[in-house]
Amino acid sequence: MNPQIPETPNKRRINVGSAAVLLIVISLFSQALGFLRVTLINGKFPAVGPNSTDAYFAAFSIPDFFFFTIAAGALGVAFMPVLSDHLHKNDRKGVWELSTSLLNLLAILMAIVGVIMFVFAKQLIDHIVAPNLSPEQLNHAANIMRIISFNPLLFTISGILTSVQQTMGRFFFFAIAPLFYNLSIILSIYIFENNIGLVGLGIGAAFGAILQLAIVFAGNFRLNFRYRPSINWHNPDFRLVLRNLPARSIDQGMDQMSNIVETHIASSIGRGAISYYANAFTLSTAPILLIGTAISTAAFPRLNQRLSQGRPDLFRKDFLQILRVMVWISAPLVIVCFFARGYLARLIFFNANNQIAEIFGFLTVAIFFRIIYSLVSRWFYAQKDTKTPLYVSIFAIALNVFLAYRLSRPDSYGLNGLAIAQSVVAAVEVFLLWSVMLTRDRKLLDKTFISGLWRILSVSGFSVITGGLAVSFYPLTVSDGAITLVLKLALITAVTFGTHILLSSLFGLEEVQPFFKRLRRLAFNPLKINMQ
Repeated sequence: MNPQIPETPNKRRINVGSAAVLLIVISLFSQALGFLRVTLINGKFPAVGPNSTDAYFAAFSIPDFFFFTIAAGALGVAFMPVLSDHLHKNDRKGVWELSTSLLNLLAILMAIVGVIMFVFAKQLIDHIVAPNLSPEQLNHAANIMRIISFNPLLFTISGILTSVQQTMGRFFFFAIAPLFYNLSIILSIYIFENNIGLVGLGIGAAFGAILQLAIVFAGNFRLNFRYRPSINWHNPDFRLVLRNLPARSIDQGMDQMSNIVETHIASSIGRGAISYYANAFTLSTAPILLIGTAISTAAFPRLNQRLSQGRPDLFRKDFLQILRVMVWISAPLVIVCFFARGYLARLIFFNANNQIAEIFGFLTVAIFFRIIYSLVSRWFYAQKDTKTPLYVSIFAIALNVFLAYRLSRPDSYGLNGLAIAQSVVAAVEVFLLWSVMLTRDRKLLDKTFISGLWRILSVSGFSVITGGLAVSFYPLTVSDGAITLVLKLALITAVTFGTHILLSSLFGLEEVQPFFKRLRRLAFNPLKINMQ
């Protein structure tokens, strides 16, 4: 008997709000685990010396580059719009044929890449990523890279399967799978700390990738997924994905190449610089993943669905509504990140946290624009346009490399220069893409949208004042322990967000209405008690 097939997206409306809440809540827990992971690594291993964490952070640069360049371009943005078209036609056979063809092709490519990384790990680290590592650090980095060399293959398979699940409105397994990856690395810290040390973290990452794939496989239950060990080169939609793949892959690859360049520059600045910058960058990616990636991931199937239905008007309406929500949420979040940068740096790295706090402070501008970019880029991808973001990224990455070299010189800003370059480029990239969007759809800047942004900006001004005052009332001191830090950070966050929400209500912002609606329901609706 065939398993029950869930209702197809064309038969029901994908609930963006519910999906976004699910992804944000689980992402928050995942980010907490990620913070704990990095904090434990920083606490158990030094930032300088033969067992430096520089080797750990350098080892992941090349595997991440290959994954994002070859695989991530096809996952979601180049793949999901085509899947959405098949589901709108209720063509399940086409979904499985397209999915398995792409899975088989990318699995072969990533297996070859894995072999290359395994064989040439030391050369890749020494000549490309971090040429200034000591011989012992180089050996550690090369050994870690060899252990995780096939992680991109496992992540690619996971990504294709979760793309299918998201298109069908199933987000749960996609959301929880990364939790097991973080947990595996955390366990490896304690298991291998007193024997093979830093290299054991590579084992934890490899086992975590296997666990993550196993969880994703569980998400296929009752989808009736049908695997075929073949590649249908004659499928026109498969060829369409392959045509869209290079532009998106180069785009993603250039972003990762920028990270490699930054690691390369950091290695020349001094000992521990790779770790300091990597920790600050980790802090900056947390809110981007929490807000930008979570909401845009939840919204993307809905945007694809609108275009598959032939409703560009509803596509525009949904896009602008979601964009305003993202701006409204990200504004107080960035304010907290800036004013509480020292508290966050202390939590993730107890020693040398002043350097990390400075870098993170310069990255807060990038946080805001990267959150916005995560949705703006999907405006193009939903329309199967991967070339425009690529052209903009080529300019942006070239600008980033130029600014990174110029601003990181000893007579300029040093390590902080890398963060300044990131923030400048993030803003430029969003403004360029938005300019192109306006030339294609002049209705994007209607009076309602502009009025809403202006009111959000006004509210955010008061939130800035509140955030600054909160930090002055709860200052960071040398004697603050972890519990005190968390309490102070929670108070600063609560005061800033509370002010933002209250003033948003007074200014009549529609983004705050769901919050108060749920609060009123909780406060005034009677509880249903089962007396049986």
